[in-house]
Formats: sequence, C-alpha cells, structure tokens
Amino acid sequence: RSLMNLRELVSALNDFASLSLAESWDNVGLLVEPSPPHTVNTLFLTNDLTEEVMEEAVQKAADLILSYHPPIFTPLKRVTWKTWKERLVVRALEHRIGIYSPHTAYDAIPHGVNNWLAKGLGACASVPLHPSTAPSYPAEGTHRVEFCADNTEHLDTVLSKIKDIQGISCLTTLPARVEGEEQTRVSLNCSQKALLEVVALLSQNSRLYHRTEILLLQKPLLPHTGMGRLCTLSEPVSLSDIIERIKSHLKLPHIRLAMGMGKTLESPVKKAALCAGSGSSVLKGMEADLYLTGEMSHHDVLDAVANGISVILCEHSNTERGFLSELCDMLAIHLQNKINIIVSEKDRDPLQVA
Repeated sequence: RSLMNLRELVSALNDFASLSLAESWDNVGLLVEPSPPHTVNTLFLTNDLTEEVMEEAVQKAADLILSYHPPIFTPLKRVTWKTWKERLVVRALEHRIGIYSPHTAYDAIPHGVNNWLAKGLGACASVPLHPSTAPSYPAEGTHRVEFCADNTEHLDTVLSKIKDIQGISCLTTLPARVEGEEQTRVSLNCSQKALLEVVALLSQNSRLYHRTEILLLQKPLLPHTGMGRLCTLSEPVSLSDIIERIKSHLKLPHIRLAMGMGKTLESPVKKAALCAGSGSSVLKGMEADLYLTGEMSHHDVLDAVANGISVILCEHSNTERGFLSELCDMLAIHLQNKINIIVSEKDRDPLQVA
C-alpha cells in the first residue's frame, strides 16, 4: 500500500462528506494534528474515543483516528494528565496520531448514519426530516430588489448612487410598460448590509419606494440530505416484527420500548421517524407510527406515547456504531485502497443491561 499525506487525506475525507453539512453547534473536522509532514498508513475508525479505544489505536499503530463523536467538544483551557479528554490529546500527540471527527456531517449525507439505521426497518422509502440547504446561494447576495421608475435623469442619479454601494451584484435595467407608461424596471442582488443602504436610498423618493419589491433569496435544499429520516415502509409490519428487525440489524439482545397510546405489539407500523443518537429535537412533532432513536428524555417519550406514537430506544451509540463497518468499505473505495482502514474492537456503548 502507498501512504497518504495527512492533509491530502483530510481533504479526501471532506470530499466524502462536506463539513458544511454539520450542525452549527457541532465541532467537526481535524481536531488534533501532529506536526507536519505527517503520513498516514493506518486509519482507525471508532464511534467514541475513550481511553481504552486510544490504547487500542496506539497498539494498532494508527496514524489517524476518525472518531464519529468529537472527543474535544467544549474548549480545553489546558492539556494536562488530569482529565480523560486532556489525556486523549496528550496520548495522540505523543504517538503522532491525528484525530478527525465528522459527527453530524455523517448524519446528514445520503450515504450516512441515518441511512444505515433506516436499513433496519426493511424495504422503505426515506426522506430527511430536516433537509439540509446548499452551502451557498444560487446567485450572489442574499436579497433581490426590484423597482420601476420613470425614464428621467432622476433614475440615472439613483442608479449611479446604487453602483457606489458595496455588495451590489447583477444590476440590470429593462424597458417595461406600467399602466400604459414607458418605464424602466431595475433589478439587483445585494448583501444584507447593502440592502439597508439601497432601501435608505429608495425611501428618499416615495414614488420609487412604493414600487419596490424585496425578495429574500433562499439557499436551495439538497436532495436526500439532512437530519433524521422519515421512512415509509413498502409493506406495513407489526410493531413486534419491527422490534425483531431492529434488534437483528443493530445486533442487540434488548431494546427499550414505549408503546403508543392505544397500540399493541400487533399494531401496524407504516411510517417510522428515526434519528441516530439523541433524537428528541429532530423527531419532535413528527407524525409517524414509530420513533426510533438512541435516547430521548422521559417527557419527550411521554409526549410521543400520548400522541399514539410508539418509541424504540437502543442507547445512544448503538444506533450509530454499526455504520462503521459500512463506512470502512465506502472509504476504502473513496480512498482507492491507498491506506489500511480498521474498525475499533474496543469501542462499545457505555450502558449495558445488567
């Protein structure tokens, strides 16, 4: 096998799943970087980076750990031997191991964690519960301003003043007929800041101002991309069958079940809303027969049950970890088999049934 330079590998990982898809509160990307040049022969995949998993990565001579959950989330004020998260950073740097975390970027992508989780339901069609928007606007600027004006010198003055404003783009003028009069229709794109200046300028002339339209430009939605999934099963199945499918897919002996009001184990499940990890905020208010996630607060479970929705909880990381073996195969193809990719054997959910 050939090696990959760390920066080249990080760039390839960012191509696999754009970090712009991650939630704004998240902490994603390269979190720990050994001094360059750093070459990567072995990429080590884990869901959670615990000290036990770090020791395994050291034993297996990993050069980069891809930890789905970011081990550094809140800022570290120091890096000492005192707390376990600080020790992870110390160990990583001593052994020249980088740490990269994709987290919610992998939740959003069409070939990501939620997609893998949905396979546990059987044949179904799925759409994101909260679709992702494209990282940029289809045109320059955030707003479009349009107005009509009489063909006078006054219009030339207004246009020359508009051209002096920073953040104006796509300025066009077209002849137009308004109520039988020859007029000029002006259209322009502008930034939020420039919008205030344009409006201030137009408001000096009440006739222009009353003929002004302001459109907010929306970033387009990305197909099949976003948080959570609403899955419509090809064939309705009983709740008890769904439980067995999920246990088999997640390789779990037990799940936790809250039965929806008026439902039984024989009740059909046609629509399931799911979210890997902690799903309360993503699932809230969604109409479905079933919510599937790792963990939910007691009161959110009570709300769902009162609305006739059954809830299956599998513990947080159990709804994510199984994706790693699929990720291993996808990254092998994406990285053209240039490096060795291994999945942690020590990584597991901290909660066990006792």
